[in-house]
Amino acid sequence: MIEVKNLIKGYAGRTVVDIQHLNIKAGETIGLVGNNGAGKTTFFRMLLDLIRPDSGEILSKDVNVANSSQWKDYTASYLDEGFLIDYLTPEEYFTFIGSLHGLSVAHVSDYLKQYEEFFNGEILSRGKYIRDFSKGNQNKVGIAAALMQKPELLILDEPFANLDPTTQIRLKALVKNLSTTQRLTTFISSHDLNHVTDVCDRIILLEKGKVIKDFYTDENSLKELEAYFSE
Repeated sequence: MIEVKNLIKGYAGRTVVDIQHLNIKAGETIGLVGNNGAGKTTFFRMLLDLIRPDSGEILSKDVNVANSSQWKDYTASYLDEGFLIDYLTPEEYFTFIGSLHGLSVAHVSDYLKQYEEFFNGEILSRGKYIRDFSKGNQNKVGIAAALMQKPELLILDEPFANLDPTTQIRLKALVKNLSTTQRLTTFISSHDLNHVTDVCDRIILLEKGKVIKDFYTDENSLKELEAYFSE
């Protein structure tokens, strides 16, 4: 579904992404791990054509994302609160996002019912603007809104950050369910090795923009990653 070829991106004379080749199959759940500055968010932003590579390309369904907007029809993402419209209430924001996908207010309301447990009574009917919510609750809004279009490709940057333990567990269950029921292809970057090895079936480890390890998860994956980062 995704193919990366000779992808290079640098800032101020420093290369932050250098991925020669990478193939992602439809239906895979990919965990992108690495220390700060490894290039994870930069890679995501190129995948979403928010920034352009210095050279190379990212193909989504064999089409260069920089040369076409076709990929937007089946791709959803939440990278940070900048993806939200923070002067709206969650209800207003969900209604707006739904309207972009041809959903009526009633359809949006029905859609949100499946996230009642995930929201944990902290999102809807609170009478607050999105900007006044905690970072964790803003994450919930962004993730639920991203999934509204029923994407084939989902990109989440540090989705477990700022979530309480209960919501982290519910998010993992949500991602696993979407992977099996909708064959959703998912990219998740995370500093939490426990969560990423639990929810992802493949791990890509980045260091200074390069792919250091690329492997499918098993019962030893967490120990291997912990050993690598403790060296």
